[in-house]
Amino acid sequence: MIKRFPTLVRRIGASARRQLLRKAGTAAIALTAMTGLYTLSWPASPTRAEDPFRNSNAQALGENTEAAFKALFVAGDYKAATERLEKAVLSENDEPLVYAMKASLAYMQTDAEAFNSYASKTRETAEKLAGTNPLRGHLYTAVGHFLEGAYILEKEGTVKGTPQALNKLRLVFQYLDAAEKIAPEDPEVNLLKGYMDLMLAVNLPFADPTQAIERLEKYGSPRYLVERGIAVGHRDMKEYDRALEYINRALAETPNNPEVHYLKAQILVKLKKEEEAKEHFNRALAKPDILPKSLVQQIFFEGCRNQRRLDNKERNCDALRDKIREEPGSWGPSDLPQLY
Repeated sequence: MIKRFPTLVRRIGASARRQLLRKAGTAAIALTAMTGLYTLSWPASPTRAEDPFRNSNAQALGENTEAAFKALFVAGDYKAATERLEKAVLSENDEPLVYAMKASLAYMQTDAEAFNSYASKTRETAEKLAGTNPLRGHLYTAVGHFLEGAYILEKEGTVKGTPQALNKLRLVFQYLDAAEKIAPEDPEVNLLKGYMDLMLAVNLPFADPTQAIERLEKYGSPRYLVERGIAVGHRDMKEYDRALEYINRALAETPNNPEVHYLKAQILVKLKKEEEAKEHFNRALAKPDILPKSLVQQIFFEGCRNQRRLDNKERNCDALRDKIREEPGSWGPSDLPQLY
């Protein structure tokens, strides 16, 4: 993959390259992506946090890191995740996953400089970790390089930034391969690598996503992120019935996550099931104040367009979306503009 990757990336256009980096960057942060039945609860005084990736050979994570991970990927509560990450920076600052999630939040808040700062902090912390934990150190060094590459592309533009970004991507695969050699069946490694391979496969011509899906299915964990990732892959390949199958599995495990409801709504729209889609758009926006405003705007806009198709009635979805954009603060408003 490392040798073929630059050639393959050059085959696609500028906007597709940007979309590709954005999608894969999100996946890298999510370890995603990036989220049975979970409820968001904080243990009172744990001696050791639960490893969200492994049932055996668990790795030590801090209490706040684990709580932020569950807030972000199980509950879809960005506000709670932000609060926990602020604590993690103070108490668990040797954990690169903390800074990867901080980078994700900065990206969603469209704070480019903070995104770049946390991308570099992810890499630097991972490089230090590699001395004592080479598996996770190499893995998150790859994540850090990827995020830095995504920032370069956003900052410098496609023409100027692509050569630098491609150099970063070579390092991404170098460190991913190093992690995989240590533990080829490790769930965290396979979740990340499977996500990235899948996003590459659905965006590059002549690429086959089958291997990436098999990797996620066989070795990836946690399952709610595996199934969510595969659902995105099938959606992007326009295999909407298969996408619906996987998003239903993800939703069974994370029933309160607004982003999972949003993804299901998107898939249902493609299947021309607008009435069902309406239910999931509404559920995605049930608590808009826990989501970044940029995400609320997009979900609301797509929900508005779906309602326009249902009613066969003109709606100014752009103007309604702009009302959300004009609200003060970084989080979604408590009260959304009326559609009905």
